[in-house]
Amino acid sequence: MPQLTINGKVCDFEQGQSILEVALANEEAIPHYCWHESLSVVANCRICLGEVWAPNPRNEGKLEAWPKLVPTCQTPCSEGMVVHTDSPKAIGNQKSVMEYLLINHPVDCPVCDQAGECHLQDYAYQYGRAESRFLEAKIKAPKKDIGEHVLLYSDRCIMCTRCVRFTQEITGTGELIVDGRGATEQIDVFPGMGLDNELSANVVDLCPVGALLDKDFLFKKRVWFLTKTPSIDGLTASGDNLTIEHAEGSVHRFKPRPNPAINRFWITDEVRYGWKFVHSEDRINMPSVAGMDPWADEHANEAWMTALTTAAETLRGKKVGVVLSPMLPTEEAFRIAEAAQSLGQEVVFGLGPVPTHGEDKTFKDGFVLRAEKAPNARGVRAAVGTLGTVHEWEQFLNAVDGCDALLVTGNYPSAWCEGDALAKLSRKPMVCVDTLHSALTEAATVVLPGATWMEKSGCFTNATDTVQAFERAIEPVDFAKCEGWIAEQMLAAAHGGAADVFHACAIRERLADAGLSQFANVVVPEAHRAVESDMTTVEI
Repeated sequence: MPQLTINGKVCDFEQGQSILEVALANEEAIPHYCWHESLSVVANCRICLGEVWAPNPRNEGKLEAWPKLVPTCQTPCSEGMVVHTDSPKAIGNQKSVMEYLLINHPVDCPVCDQAGECHLQDYAYQYGRAESRFLEAKIKAPKKDIGEHVLLYSDRCIMCTRCVRFTQEITGTGELIVDGRGATEQIDVFPGMGLDNELSANVVDLCPVGALLDKDFLFKKRVWFLTKTPSIDGLTASGDNLTIEHAEGSVHRFKPRPNPAINRFWITDEVRYGWKFVHSEDRINMPSVAGMDPWADEHANEAWMTALTTAAETLRGKKVGVVLSPMLPTEEAFRIAEAAQSLGQEVVFGLGPVPTHGEDKTFKDGFVLRAEKAPNARGVRAAVGTLGTVHEWEQFLNAVDGCDALLVTGNYPSAWCEGDALAKLSRKPMVCVDTLHSALTEAATVVLPGATWMEKSGCFTNATDTVQAFERAIEPVDFAKCEGWIAEQMLAAAHGGAADVFHACAIRERLADAGLSQFANVVVPEAHRAVESDMTTVEI
């Protein structure tokens, strides 16, 4: 494999790779703003310029310096090349670029949402001058509302054009443009148009400096107070990889997590802002039993014991119809199904309704917006199918009349059972495990507060049959519990003795042993929760 040397480090490369790509792959830092691996290369920020020496075939292959600095993001590697981004010439360029970018940039880091994850902030410290030589008044540019989710602070913009290229190359919608030339150049939207596409908020993630800001997150939380937990889209069948950013038991935002095989670098706005039901005022936070007075918070343990015992008695020895929600992780749906089999004399399994909105939409770069709005219909079908036949929703509703009692799981982000379906289910004694109050929970004999996917661990199988695991980000709100725990406790209440501890990984092992090989080697993303000090300690 051919090699080159970057700042004294010998690196292998493949033909066609740029110097910057190879450097980043080998953990050799080169500052850059405009380059992004999913976008076209424009080389307009100029901070990545490096000093290059290369063998000259006309001079017996001797190393010779190229006459001027070159953009490492745009320059392909060649055998024997020697690159310096830490030479006096390269460092001088970095300082000059940073000085230029900061001439009119408002130094408003204390009030900027990008503070703590701003490349301009970081590079100013790493590569900039210690003091500014600019004494004149800064030119101020207006703030612009450019879309439903995004604000543009024009005076912070460094014209990297990532956002413009995103709307041209990724979404193909082209709402953002570069208006003007030279010193008057600025990012803007076409007159009469806003940033209006299903992936619009990804420009906030792309912006390296805080010029594009998320309206929803604006002034809400400092990023260094947030804990980041890798997770999976729990709202659609896409299986998009994302990061849940949370603090003190509350979710604050979702950010995309790169996965070239699934979602590349993006998530839809639908998923990005779809988490808010977790903190809805309609969350069910305490078990309830029909005909009994509500329990106060201090009697939560009594509430759970009574509700679980009543639930077990409602189902014991009956022909039980079980609604297994496609919003549940595979492991919890499987354990709920097993609990129903253990409690009931006979069981009829049904997959909860799988919402669909329109048709799949494929964007210019191949990213797919899924019409199916359930994360795990395939996983539930496969896992529970090892225990018995899983009926689709309409088939199950036709079989409800023959059941004596129902065990229903929901976990949808909004009302999901209405009309004729609600009427059919409401006629039967029903144990309902759900997250939001609804007409269905009002009709239930026993209501048990379930947990959202952000509050539990498990795995989803997406529309392409890819199985992906995730870990709990926050604890269940108030007195809610995950469905796996509820299943174990119902079994303990019915049969006596202590409840088993629910482990998602143990269930996956059982499913693999049952012949479902897709659950054998599911990788759980590692969460980095520890906060490390950047201070150096010295032994005295």
